[in-house]
Amino acid sequence: MSRFLVSLLDSARVTTRGMTTGEPAEPARRTWSEVHAVARGRADALRREGLGAGQAVGVLAGEPVVIAPLAQAVWLLGGSVTMLHQPTARTDLARWAEETVQVLHMIGAKTVLLGAPFDALAPVLEERGVPFLLIDALTGDPGAFAPDDAVAAEGDTALLQLTSGSTAEPKAVRITHGNLHANISGMREAARLDVERDVMVSWLPLFHDMGMVGFLTIPMVTGLELVTVTPVDFLSRPLLWAELISKYGGTVTAAPNFAYAVLARQLARASDLDLSSLRIALNGAEPVDPAAVAAFVEAGARFRLRPESVLCAYGMAETGLGVAFAPVEAGLAVDEIDAEALESGRRAEPGTGRVFPLLGPPLPGIEARVVGEAGEVLGTRGVGVIQLRGESVTPGYLTVDGPLATQDADGWFDTGDEGYLTEDGQVVVCGRRKDVIIMGGRNIYPTDIERAAAEADGVRAGNAVAVRLPAGERRESFAVVVESRRTDDVDVIRKDVISRVMDAVGVRPARVEVLAPGSLPKTPSGKLRRAATADLL
Repeated sequence: MSRFLVSLLDSARVTTRGMTTGEPAEPARRTWSEVHAVARGRADALRREGLGAGQAVGVLAGEPVVIAPLAQAVWLLGGSVTMLHQPTARTDLARWAEETVQVLHMIGAKTVLLGAPFDALAPVLEERGVPFLLIDALTGDPGAFAPDDAVAAEGDTALLQLTSGSTAEPKAVRITHGNLHANISGMREAARLDVERDVMVSWLPLFHDMGMVGFLTIPMVTGLELVTVTPVDFLSRPLLWAELISKYGGTVTAAPNFAYAVLARQLARASDLDLSSLRIALNGAEPVDPAAVAAFVEAGARFRLRPESVLCAYGMAETGLGVAFAPVEAGLAVDEIDAEALESGRRAEPGTGRVFPLLGPPLPGIEARVVGEAGEVLGTRGVGVIQLRGESVTPGYLTVDGPLATQDADGWFDTGDEGYLTEDGQVVVCGRRKDVIIMGGRNIYPTDIERAAAEADGVRAGNAVAVRLPAGERRESFAVVVESRRTDDVDVIRKDVISRVMDAVGVRPARVEVLAPGSLPKTPSGKLRRAATADLL
């Protein structure tokens, strides 16, 4: 039996902690022991349906109270879970169905486990010939599945995490039981998680690794208290996030940078909250904007939010979740470097012009190095591609063309991220290698352009994209695409964006497009898609 399953079973047996769901309308709490009892019943039912070791299933469900025991059941049987991308009201269901069929074929799944609110999609799946089982109908005998029946080993696949990349081709990260155990152990140590006092609060989507691993699997395996709602709950009323932290004394939460920017604005209109219990507000999954962090800290100050609770982090599905965490309760720390040395010399020398968040040292069990263009390992503050090695690192991807290995002969994984290491071993990420804009021998990172463009009056927060334009007969350039509700002020917004971008990076964009809200291509987890935006142009 894998160490991951041993920890899961031990937690279910000894803890009195559990998960609260259903806020704000119908809150209900179940201990992890109660969740595990449901899981054994589901495992018995799935075993009678023919699910066994090595088999993959797709899961399409929205409620954490349903997904938690279901994932456990699949893992106990030695199977793997793939959280399928969830359609929204604006999704083209015909296209979604085609993509889902492609994903199921890619991962070798024989069935979809279907639950609310997506059980209404049963006719769509039937029309495409996709076998499915309704989760509510999976009623089995918990006593018929004993803990000793669990069969998964360290190298068996636990999760097939669909990546939220910028291309249309699906790809799944293969996360083994050993990967999960190693990464959870490293994150638990780095975050100093305490099962006796910590309360996790989350609204994160469970089809994304930050939600599925960070705020469902970790509390299940370690026995931490969890309060969780759905992304729809958060998006419908963002202030609910802060209210749950206040009500339950939440100590640990996490979200992408944009969500902290949203909550900062909401807190300006709030009252009667107490955020003093929060010791970790993890900011990750997308580039961290120090200005957004500062706005969140300032807005939360009157509710006794401690500035040192903000924790910047670096992670990816290819390591299970975490790669590096900034020191706990140290607050946001940044590295200010010389812009010319970065852009022209590929060095992150202390100076002025560019500011990057310090993301902390690699988690226990993960090694990091930076490699130059010729494959040479760079020293401190040399800017190149970040590579990782360790027990957390995935052995490979599943793609539409078959399996794809991720590690070289020495076990190193190329992240595709550009960055550097500081004197004390902290990781700094500058941007994605494929997105770097090279102009006049300078390496310009889209994030710098996007942050400047987003400051223009009328631009929707978090909805600015900078994309490289083909050089053609002229030198390479870039375009900026933003969203705004003020479609009658396009010329004014365009001029403001150009001015702010030139002030920030010293180069004028070749094009600036102002689009209506909802126009920019995004991944299912909400990240902006640069490549798809370039195609749109």
